[in-house]
Amino acid sequence: MSDFPQTGSASTDPASPRPASPAAASLHQVLPGIYAWVQPDGSWWLNNAGAVAGDDGALVIDTCASAARTRRFLAALDTATGGVPVRMAVNTHQHGDHAYGNSLLPAATVIIGHTKMREGLRVDPIIDGCPPLWSPVPDWGPVTRRLPDLTIDSAMTVHVGDRRVEVLHPGGPAHTTGDLIAWLPDDAVLFSGDLVFAGLTPLVFMGSVPGAMAALDWLESLHPRTVVPGHGPVLAGAEVERVFAEHRRYYRLVLHAAEEGMSRGLTPLQAARQVDLGEFAGWADAERIVLNLHRVYADHTGQDLDIIAAFGDAIAWLGHPMHTSV
Repeated sequence: MSDFPQTGSASTDPASPRPASPAAASLHQVLPGIYAWVQPDGSWWLNNAGAVAGDDGALVIDTCASAARTRRFLAALDTATGGVPVRMAVNTHQHGDHAYGNSLLPAATVIIGHTKMREGLRVDPIIDGCPPLWSPVPDWGPVTRRLPDLTIDSAMTVHVGDRRVEVLHPGGPAHTTGDLIAWLPDDAVLFSGDLVFAGLTPLVFMGSVPGAMAALDWLESLHPRTVVPGHGPVLAGAEVERVFAEHRRYYRLVLHAAEEGMSRGLTPLQAARQVDLGEFAGWADAERIVLNLHRVYADHTGQDLDIIAAFGDAIAWLGHPMHTSV
């Protein structure tokens, strides 16, 4: 991992966020047989996961970044469901906070993922050792690379007892190029993966900002009553509309900043330093403005995104390594 930018020690600023204890994570019953695993505070590497359980088995939606956190999730689910076996799992995308814990699932569990998600996880180097971009540097524990057994490009239907779960791709790049959602149409419950971040900064540097905006329109057309976002608290009722509107305003800010920056010949880092985050300044992981601008710049030029440069600039904008509590 020596190609990644080297960083100094973490900030000792007393305003720096406190670590989020693994014990703060909890299993919420959204509806009977439908569960959300919520990990505060939802910042870097602290994702949400979930499950749909029937009398004879369960479908898990995502795992967690580390072995310890994944074990806590699976143990809580086992208790809540009376020990029904995890027969299937869906990965909503390739990022390790949603997929490194795959290897902790039972050997017989069939894992479903998008074709591009599988390839992304196959070549992901960070599972082998996280570079010092975050502080403390995450330790995944005894996880191994476990890829989906079944891949899809567009859609499939999974049945859990009498429940129908639609596993769907938004139709183009959004958070990543291989996003999936789990949609329960009869219950109007949506597991959005990282197409939705509730109350913290969205990340689209491996996808598309216009694509992420289009994905919001698509999700909204489903008329979900409850949304389990990839990060942040579970949303219900009017909160869903509010968070979708926040995302749109944030993405418009990113696109405007990129347009202004490119017109003035600024680099993504320089453009980010000119941005007034306004209502979004208090969101966790604000440094993602730099990563998201790198995405827009790369799309504008038709070049591949330089991930190493993007993360180096994010740390330069922040002034110290990014915070995580894994």
